[in-house]
Amino acid sequence: MATIPELDPAEFGRWSRGNGIDIPDDVAVTRVGIGQSNLTYLLTAGDVRWVLRRPPVGNLLASAHDVVREARILSALADTPVPVPRIHGVCTDTAVAPAPLVVMEFVEAVALDNLPAAEALTVEQRRSVGKSMIDTLATIHEVDLEAVGLSDLASHKPYAARQLKRWSSQWEKSRTRDIPAVDDLTRRFLAHAPEQHETRLVHGDFHIRNVMIDPAAASVRAVLDWELSTLGDPLADIGSTLAYWPAPGGPQLSAVPVELLDGFPDRATLAADYIERTGRDPQALAYWHALGLWKVAIIAQGILKRVEDNASNRAAGGVPTTTVVDTLVEMAQSVAGEAGI
Repeated sequence: MATIPELDPAEFGRWSRGNGIDIPDDVAVTRVGIGQSNLTYLLTAGDVRWVLRRPPVGNLLASAHDVVREARILSALADTPVPVPRIHGVCTDTAVAPAPLVVMEFVEAVALDNLPAAEALTVEQRRSVGKSMIDTLATIHEVDLEAVGLSDLASHKPYAARQLKRWSSQWEKSRTRDIPAVDDLTRRFLAHAPEQHETRLVHGDFHIRNVMIDPAAASVRAVLDWELSTLGDPLADIGSTLAYWPAPGGPQLSAVPVELLDGFPDRATLAADYIERTGRDPQALAYWHALGLWKVAIIAQGILKRVEDNASNRAAGGVPTTTVVDTLVEMAQSVAGEAGI
């Protein structure tokens, strides 16, 4: 258990047994995923497995990396059509660890965060995975907030203004150099925010490395990493997906951009499929695509800062470079300009 930062193994065993999870003291621990945010570990005892999540080590930006809130969302979605792992327990006992811990179900599925896993799929299966991702995202946006008890998850005020306020603040806290274009884009986004017609559950970080796939069905088996989930304009979610989705010759936020393999849809296809599936406004989507690029640039800068502050936060997927941040900002400017923003 010593591989999980700041964890007291004996206290963790006491807590897990007291909560009916019964994780043995000699459980094997492996850091999993190539994620850059919350730390994720696979716990294995014989043929039984659990997943443990905790925030990164070190100084964190306010409101970021809230695994307790993430667990609340997953629990609320447990009996909906949205595919999510089940939560076994949430630990806030500081005798166990100074940061909260969440233990959840291990989902038997494949993460497409490495080239061999994606190459094992046929071209047709990759095409099916892309369609399933869009269908899954639309399903998230169909959740009845009142029915699942999430109507108070966040503000119902206009989402664009909330996002701009939040991510501008994150930029100020994580910046290590000046990029005037970031501030210029903030002003432009404020001035051209489209009218919001609905408030829905949004995932906030929906991309191919945050889903797990059932290879046999070539469909999404589980949606992971809900820490940025909130209530807002559903078009913001697909906008972020487009921002993360790589294009040939563009910036790569992942060391393994599997989305470029034959069969996976390109950005235009993803956008068209979502609009066809939901009937939402394509012009408003262009705004959210540009804002998504701006937001992802700020997220990338935050990753750089966290790793600079504490090297143990470095993930297997590597760390974005300053060039990636600059290129994302340039792309946001380009998409915003084309959309008349």
